[in-house]
Amino acid sequence: MIESAISTNHSSSCLPEIDDIIGNFSLLDDWDDRYRYVIELGRAMSPLPDPDRTEANKVQGCASQVWLVTTIWSDDGHPVLSFSGDSDAHIVRGLVAILLAVISGKRASEILETDPVGLFERLGLREHLTPQRSNGFRSMVARIHADARQALSTVA
Repeated sequence: MIESAISTNHSSSCLPEIDDIIGNFSLLDDWDDRYRYVIELGRAMSPLPDPDRTEANKVQGCASQVWLVTTIWSDDGHPVLSFSGDSDAHIVRGLVAILLAVISGKRASEILETDPVGLFERLGLREHLTPQRSNGFRSMVARIHADARQALSTVA
């Protein structure tokens, strides 16, 4: 569900920038260390408040429970989307954190031009996670792209 809001705080957590995440990934040679890092990223996210854990905010197509809340505001007539999210699985919560670091706080048009699945693959996550987790990540991206398209259609 998309909620429109004017907000001064467009970030739901103290996540590092995506370039820092990519840099940290490159420093970790061992996949156990990378898994731990992904889990740490998830722990750094602010928890999603219980009232936001609704069916409307639930991402369909994920084996774990995943919720994404979209907030939209305008920047000179361009819709900007901010996301907060959560999951009941530690590793998935970390994947949500990486995804939000990539797309949250960007204009809808920029979100649609961004390739989070490509980044996911460049980080080696696809080959080291179960197919269900990879499909769940794609479902999250599809949901975010749908929200961005909807935001663009409301200003057109």
